[in-house]
Amino acid sequence: MTIQTSLGRRNFLVSSAAVAGGFSLGFHVPFLDDGEANAQAVKELNAWVVIHPDDKVVIRVARSEMGQGTLTGLCQLVAEELDCDWNKVTWEYPTPGENLARNRVWKNFSTGGSRGIRESNQYVREGGAMAREMLIAAAAAQWKVPASECSVDKGVITHKDKKLTYGAVAAAAAQLEPPKEVKLKDPKDWKIAGKPLKRLDTVDKVTGKQIYGMDYTMPGMLVATVRACPVIGGKLKSFDVAKAEKMPGVKKILAIDGNAVVVVADTYWHAQSALAAVTSEWDVGELGKVQQSTIEAMLKEGLDANEAFVGNKAGDAKAAIAGAAKKVEATYSFPYQHHVTMEPMNATARYTADRCEVWCGTQNGEAALAAASEASGLPVGKCEVYKLLLGGGFGRRGRSDYVRQAVLVAKEMPGTPIKLIWSREEDMTHCQYHPITMAKLTGGLDAQGNLVGLQIRLSGQSILASLLPQNLQNGMDPVVFQGLMQSGVEAAYGYELPNLLVDHAMRNPHITAGFWRGVNVNQNAVYMECFMDELAAAAGQDPLAFRLKYLKPKWAAVLKAACDKAGYGKPLPEGHFHGISQVMGYGSYVAGVAEVSVSPDGILKIHKITAATNPGHVVNPAQIERQVAGSFVYGLSAALYGEITVKDGVVEQTNFDSYNVMRIDEMPQVETVLVPTHDFWGGVGEPTIAVAAPAVLNAIAKATGKRVRNLPLMNQDLKKGA
Repeated sequence: MTIQTSLGRRNFLVSSAAVAGGFSLGFHVPFLDDGEANAQAVKELNAWVVIHPDDKVVIRVARSEMGQGTLTGLCQLVAEELDCDWNKVTWEYPTPGENLARNRVWKNFSTGGSRGIRESNQYVREGGAMAREMLIAAAAAQWKVPASECSVDKGVITHKDKKLTYGAVAAAAAQLEPPKEVKLKDPKDWKIAGKPLKRLDTVDKVTGKQIYGMDYTMPGMLVATVRACPVIGGKLKSFDVAKAEKMPGVKKILAIDGNAVVVVADTYWHAQSALAAVTSEWDVGELGKVQQSTIEAMLKEGLDANEAFVGNKAGDAKAAIAGAAKKVEATYSFPYQHHVTMEPMNATARYTADRCEVWCGTQNGEAALAAASEASGLPVGKCEVYKLLLGGGFGRRGRSDYVRQAVLVAKEMPGTPIKLIWSREEDMTHCQYHPITMAKLTGGLDAQGNLVGLQIRLSGQSILASLLPQNLQNGMDPVVFQGLMQSGVEAAYGYELPNLLVDHAMRNPHITAGFWRGVNVNQNAVYMECFMDELAAAAGQDPLAFRLKYLKPKWAAVLKAACDKAGYGKPLPEGHFHGISQVMGYGSYVAGVAEVSVSPDGILKIHKITAATNPGHVVNPAQIERQVAGSFVYGLSAALYGEITVKDGVVEQTNFDSYNVMRIDEMPQVETVLVPTHDFWGGVGEPTIAVAAPAVLNAIAKATGKRVRNLPLMNQDLKKGA
């Protein structure tokens, strides 16, 4: 497959380049200057809000920021209820240690599954509303008037001809008892939330001021780098440091966890150079015999296995298919995928006999804190994690293996700060990968082209079995069925069919599977939506009309919105074709329409993708548009190029030369349609990623007459007649 490029597709970057806002890096971080330390002493109104005498508003954000805009959205929700001046808003991270010490007042720190806003909107809004009521009460007490007679706008409290700013009464308000109940605003009255405000973190990013984990430094800090057994699950038998320990800058060479060698030096270059000079012997056992072909054979066997976990069932699909006038069958596959964060895994740790501290980017501060406690051997109350912004997460930084390693190394050098950095090669070959899966789909049509029965057999890896086996339900991984679930508010199946069977034959190779942006909705949408096109073709019906016969109302509405905006069914430029797809994921309903062309010699050009999304409520429409465009970069990169393969038990891809990602000149135009129904809270960052690949694949099938069932597209010949 060849991709046609065009340097003109930059609208999605233009919209995200707007700059505004400010930044306050955490609190209780060592080495703060006196000015910062004094600012920290200002008494909070509650866990979410601190207001300074100069009217600066500091909003605390527990969720992690990794480019998705959650911190700005959460600040908008708090500021909306607070009725403050948005131009005076800044933010800071609380620490997970302080969260535990205060009985988890900030609740969940985990940032994944598009839950940053949809899961915490209620309590952060209440925090803002409570602070507002306390400020009004303080002003009313000073004026000796009823609080009910006071009003507030943009941080200025008014009673007749009297005015006070929030900063003037914040200290007094902080002494008051918070109200037990507050009434939240109706979203139709929002003035800050729901608006396309500029992000709070952009200025520091574009000026280079922003500090990520890779940038963090401390006095006396040393740098470490690690090489784990090339075969995941293998062990370290022995290692020879005779040459490496004499190299410049080397301070220490050690083994950790029984499967990795670490070099500590004065610079990363010295550490990495010395690590390359360490000779290691590994014990990989039978895992060293695993090939990509053996993994694929394991999954193929599962497609027809007698035993499988049932995730969704209605009627008798097998009987309905057996009695159908026409039977349609297809097998699809989806490879291992890497997260490819631009910033490789890293963490800085400092250990003493009674304190362990970690500075890092993490999607789950509390999990990182637990990892630090376990690795250090200290009680969690003697540990702390200071969160930094992430140079990419996508699910990878929800796991804290790199934090554990940093602490283990720091423990060997008490009192010395150690920054552990994974090389790109280490990062690429020791990830928790998007699981490899296959699907066999069988559908039955009656004489009128109606779908009377559908069976979807999934075969492949379980993320929970890899990372959280305690969460399996009688051996079954319910996460496998995302997008195909019978019911629920998370990722339910959108088609109403009389006879349906969705089951899973769990097959777990030794490669670690993990949560990857969009998780299992991604491949399940490919399987389901591409096969719906195949069924429509077999029935001689238009793909949209065929779907609308079976889709439930919310699913149908978002698909129709995308198709209407894209002009589906209307004439396109010669050689251009539309493909469609829809899914429910992370509480939201999404759909996509891709417009592509394929030249006679097989060159693919993705011209445009129109996306519609119903996330229930919209906190920042501009940010949603950027999230949709960004999700398509990620989803299309996976569809075009993403593939991790295994040889002799080892991941073959080691860097961007062997694991390609989409470039800016390949990016299609993206148009986003927001169709919120205001009756629920859904996610934004992950849902739309899943509709990109199936929409493109369906359009390719129209353009070429060839049905691509195995990704990535780079492995496919799209020449007509090939």
